Amino acid sequence: MKAKRKVGNLLGLAVLGYLVREPMHPYELSRLMRAHGDDRSIKFTHGSLYMVFGQLEKAGFILAHETTREGQRPERTVYALTDAGRAELKDWMRELVAEPRHEYPQFVAALSMIAALHPDEVVALLRDRLDGLRRQVEEAESVMAGTDAHPLFLVEEEYRIALLTAEVAFVRHFLERIEDWRPLWAGFHEEER
Repeated sequence: MKAKRKVGNLLGLAVLGYLVREPMHPYELSRLMRAHGDDRSIKFTHGSLYMVFGQLEKAGFILAHETTREGQRPERTVYALTDAGRAELKDWMRELVAEPRHEYPQFVAALSMIAALHPDEVVALLRDRLDGLRRQVEEAESVMAGTDAHPLFLVEEEYRIALLTAEVAFVRHFLERIEDWRPLWAGFHEEER
């Protein structure tokens, strides 16, 4: 069994990945992540980013490269990747790419308890979900069409579209089967009649 990572937050992985390019200040890294659309893949705030920088520094994966001050502004520390950070980045990436992990999506959790809702309500909610999924597919396709970036740097959007397309197919199939399941489902909602 693999040892637990010193920093397991995926935001830490993103920080290591950006610092491979050059030393950066957390604010600059945040700005680049948003400009590159990484906030579509990794959830973060300025506060969480600064916290991860501190964790990575404590773990020895990054270090303060340069600290400057301009006028009355606070000190500005630029961080650089260490050799240990570079090794951690590569090891972590190899693990994430090669080893499938069980994830806990919220929709799967909702599906596991779907009988708590009346089938008529589920049908309406799933139709709303289909509309939302279609909008997300359009958004991802728009991101891909609106850039001249190399496809290598858009692979996460391709993956996002594949997942969304699979979910659309699942939801449509589920909607078709609800009618067949009404007799079983009715037992959960007899008291509502």
